Amino acid sequence: MNTEDYPPQEPLSDFAKPYHQKVLRLGHGAEPVEYFFGNSAYQSLAVFKPEVPNGSVLIMWHGGGWTNGYKEWMYFVAPALIPHGITFISAGYRLAPQHVFPAGFTDCARAIAWVYKNAIGLNTDPTRIFLSGHSAGGHYASLLAVRSDWQTQFDIPEDTVRGCLPISGVYDFGRNSGLSVRPRFLSSLENLDRASPLTSIDRVPPFLITYGGDDFPHLRAQAKAMEDKLKLRGGDVQSIELKDQDHLGTSLASGEVDGSWPQTAAKWIETH
Repeated sequence: MNTEDYPPQEPLSDFAKPYHQKVLRLGHGAEPVEYFFGNSAYQSLAVFKPEVPNGSVLIMWHGGGWTNGYKEWMYFVAPALIPHGITFISAGYRLAPQHVFPAGFTDCARAIAWVYKNAIGLNTDPTRIFLSGHSAGGHYASLLAVRSDWQTQFDIPEDTVRGCLPISGVYDFGRNSGLSVRPRFLSSLENLDRASPLTSIDRVPPFLITYGGDDFPHLRAQAKAMEDKLKLRGGDVQSIELKDQDHLGTSLASGEVDGSWPQTAAKWIETH
């Protein structure tokens, strides 16, 4: 799809406009196979198949503060991962303020269930589904990985998520989160804990947590707190600090074909 084919979303901030233009330029010419898991254009996913698949699949969600973004934003990551035999999937979700929590979370869960139930057709292994995402996408990926209350709704095993690789994710919306305002996708205070991965840990799959050395200070602190909490629960957790990368730079680094993140992520997936 083209971004012009989507329903309108909130205007992009000056901070996000250059990123939007750059990632679309980097992903230009990509030809994935698109599927829909709902009636909205945002309820769609794009599948990039490797020439020699190894069965592992990585589902990635875009950032954008829960109010902006398209699955097409993450197309540029595919060339860095599919040479390793990983089936790469960029998935979308409905956005705030029109759709508030848990609408986007449910969309991401539906995408996972769709991938699980269509694993044979995708030439993937349903027991090797990994999740990733940048910023807001990293939040959704992490929340889905640690919660165990959504799988029954979609008739999939509780351990469907094999591992999680969030990038500059948000893990806490509570009083000590460092956020200056409540994100618009959280319509009420009662959702702060339910939407926070840090306070919603029911299960602990392996995690590879990435953040930038020049990332937002509160996100660096949250990443470390999430790592500590998962390890306290006995989790297999590794972290990566991408030196000299700011919040948007960490996303761009995930698609550098010869960069450190894709190489590390591919090896991590292989060994898990």
